[in-house]
Amino acid sequence: MTSRLYVMRHGEAGPGRPDHERELTARGHAEAGHMAEWLARQSLEGARLFSSPYRRARQTAAHVAGALGIDAVELPIITPDDSPGAVCEWLLNMSDGQPIVLVSHMPLVGLLTGQLVEGGSDRGLAFPTAAVAELESEVWAAGCARLLRFMAPHDIC
Repeated sequence: MTSRLYVMRHGEAGPGRPDHERELTARGHAEAGHMAEWLARQSLEGARLFSSPYRRARQTAAHVAGALGIDAVELPIITPDDSPGAVCEWLLNMSDGQPIVLVSHMPLVGLLTGQLVEGGSDRGLAFPTAAVAELESEVWAAGCARLLRFMAPHDIC
């Protein structure tokens, strides 16, 4: 059964410490809103939305949740320095054909996309803030996914 995964980086965040408390800037909220509207135009019935517990990712996910009419669930294994391999293992257990949206951070979003599409996590896509990679696969394992689209806020504005 083929399923879709949307890997999204959070919108632009301001500086600050501690890192997990950094918030979206006004531009970051606008980016997240534009991409949330784009996601709402996709075929995402039954989608599940997962967010990093970091504030900027939760704020971005709130835009997506509002646009899709669903709740966001915090997922502690998708913070910036988490393992793409651990996320792949988690995805294997989530495969039921329903679309999944993950809102996370660099470098994880780039490394995860690289591992799923290319088979390795040593290199990956560079994600602008609020960018979304749309992937399709029958199994969420290294090298088994196909990159369908890569969208950034400047692509849809």
